[in-house]
Amino acid sequence: MTAVRKPVEPVRAAPEGEARMRALHRASLSLYADLSLNSTLHRIVDAARELAEATYAAIGIVDAQGGLETFIPAGLNPEEQNRIPHPPTGRGLIGEMMRSGRSIRMPDMALHPASVGFPAGHPPMRSFLGVPIAAYGRPIGQIYLTDKVRASEFSEEDQRLIELLAAHAAAAIENARLYQAVQDREAELRQRNEELELVNTLTSASNTNFEVDRVLGVILDRLLSLFEANAGEVYLREEGGNAFTLAVQRGLPETMDAARYRNGEGFISQVVELGRPCWTDRLGSDPSLVRPALALAGFRTMACIPLAAPGGILGVLTLAFHGSRPVLERETRLLSAIGGGVGMVLENARLLRQARRLAVLEERERIGMDLHDGIIQSIYAVGLTLDSARLLSKPRDRRDSGAALDRAIAGLNAIIRDIRTYILDLQPSRIPMNDLGEALRRLIGEFKANSLMEADLILEPGVAEGLSAPMRAAAFHIAQEAVANIAKHSRATRAWVSVRRVDSEVMLQIIDNGQGFDSLVGSGVLGHGLSNMAARAHSAGGELDVGSNPGEGTTVTVRFPILPADDPPIEAAQTGSS
Repeated sequence: MTAVRKPVEPVRAAPEGEARMRALHRASLSLYADLSLNSTLHRIVDAARELAEATYAAIGIVDAQGGLETFIPAGLNPEEQNRIPHPPTGRGLIGEMMRSGRSIRMPDMALHPASVGFPAGHPPMRSFLGVPIAAYGRPIGQIYLTDKVRASEFSEEDQRLIELLAAHAAAAIENARLYQAVQDREAELRQRNEELELVNTLTSASNTNFEVDRVLGVILDRLLSLFEANAGEVYLREEGGNAFTLAVQRGLPETMDAARYRNGEGFISQVVELGRPCWTDRLGSDPSLVRPALALAGFRTMACIPLAAPGGILGVLTLAFHGSRPVLERETRLLSAIGGGVGMVLENARLLRQARRLAVLEERERIGMDLHDGIIQSIYAVGLTLDSARLLSKPRDRRDSGAALDRAIAGLNAIIRDIRTYILDLQPSRIPMNDLGEALRRLIGEFKANSLMEADLILEPGVAEGLSAPMRAAAFHIAQEAVANIAKHSRATRAWVSVRRVDSEVMLQIIDNGQGFDSLVGSGVLGHGLSNMAARAHSAGGELDVGSNPGEGTTVTVRFPILPADDPPIEAAQTGSS
């Protein structure tokens, strides 16, 4: 029996509905290609436009108040988008979908009772299909499609496909939001770890011996990284004054101008007065807030953090940004904590320097007392013994031995004078600084007693009343340093100290008739004396000048500005560049 073969039927193309379902499947899988929320929304709107064959499409995401927080269109070129004055506000058909939570399909959207038309510049649109996106019964957003291609309206099949896509879109959006939340949480944890490292650095620094500049540099580097700042600086209060001098900087050319702010100058002074972190984005419009080099470098935003300690504001830390950079409340709290921590580090360093200085002064005082009470008396006793020996020697021997004994006694007397000179330089003064005239009188008395040199004090009555306490202290210590230098180096026989008023300044002068020196090349013979005096004058707001020539003696001149009777408060003095 011969088998009958059936003819092979040709392979038929899949029905249109099956092809569209496959397209939906591919589109749904594409929604999970990556977990970025913005990319996910763009893929959803592109897939909806392709599946429904629409000319225009858009997706809107609702916020907690029911309005649109995100609106992404598709099908419009950039020129068309620029002509539309604003995105949808949630009125019309969009608002109706938000209220009802149901799909809307219309051959002409203008016929719907809720339609409100389009804003000026919006392209005309006719057919409409809108489908809500919801997850767990909670509305997430809507898909909008307009102007069906090759048809006058969207079909029920189009609506069914887009509603299926909306279900996948809801899951994709929730996944993207969850991923974003995880990313934000990881970024927050990283930031908190950096903040903890800052706190740990401060804690370690405040409990150990350390170099202040190194610690300030480490803290500034970490703050620059944490806040993504372009530059940063640390200013420290000058000892005994109210000016702030640049100590550490990052992100700026090393050749930039040195910075120093006085009371009432710049944004830094305002922050010191307020005593809390401040933020300004007005550097571009008001360059006087910072020093000129910073404004010229293009910085527009600055954060200033006072470095506070129980004794007051010891410094200011700044962070500078080229563009606008708002500050969050949590960041403000962090900056306040960092400022307090760095302030304590500076305070500990100051107390450590004070303790070391006190130890040095005590040791110098002990050495001075030992020299005076022990060595000078012993040398003086040797001199008396030699003098007695000369008197007791036989007359015939006096001619030969007398000259030698006289030279020995003269040498011992010279040694005594040198030791007394060093005692004057070693011993710290116990003179109170509230009365500059009395302090200088006692200083000159000690100087004459220890150096066996003539000295005069010329003091204009009431002249010290125009000086602040730091200025009076600086004036006394400069005079003390100068007379010690006269005793040690000048070989002078006389010295003069004068304090008088000249115009709007108080002028202190210390003059001697000694050997002098070449002030252009020979000032190094005085060691650190001149630099110490200049630093003291500068820190108190004064200026120091030294004049000397070989064989013509030396004149040290210090000028302090006389303070007005009612010094204006800091806040009344507006910003200015230093």
